[in-house]
Amino acid sequence: MGQAMRQAQKAYLAGEVPVGAIIVQNGSIIARSHNQVETLKDATAHAEMLALTQAQEALGDWRLTDCDLYVTKEPCPMCAGAIVHCRIRRVIFGCGDANGGAAGGFINLLQQPTLNHFSEVTPGVLQEESKYLLKSFFLEARTKKITGQGGESNST
Repeated sequence: MGQAMRQAQKAYLAGEVPVGAIIVQNGSIIARSHNQVETLKDATAHAEMLALTQAQEALGDWRLTDCDLYVTKEPCPMCAGAIVHCRIRRVIFGCGDANGGAAGGFINLLQQPTLNHFSEVTPGVLQEESKYLLKSFFLEARTKKITGQGGESNST
């Protein structure tokens, strides 16, 4: 999870929502990424989606049945859907998302009995660190919005 946190920090420094992800197979990292929505101008460029694509390319297969995904924030519905389709064995995440999480926060798509795959879920790993990074990012973003990008006040 430490490597996923490093990816989240890269996202933070790039002005992206600080979420990082890695995919591990047999103890080796085969993919790593962070959110790049703003950089790539692509709403689907979440850390999980980019890491899944990297892992599929690395293995030459879309099935990731013996792989584990470590991600700093609970996956959203889009990412959870992709995780199910890729058949990720286990999802380990940092902080939950009661408003939009799809691994038990808002809904649990990773363990839906009607879907074709069931991922084991381990929440709360480095939860406080993940939460702190996200809160810091959004506080900084709100401060910039209030004061203007250059730090000048918008009020005249």
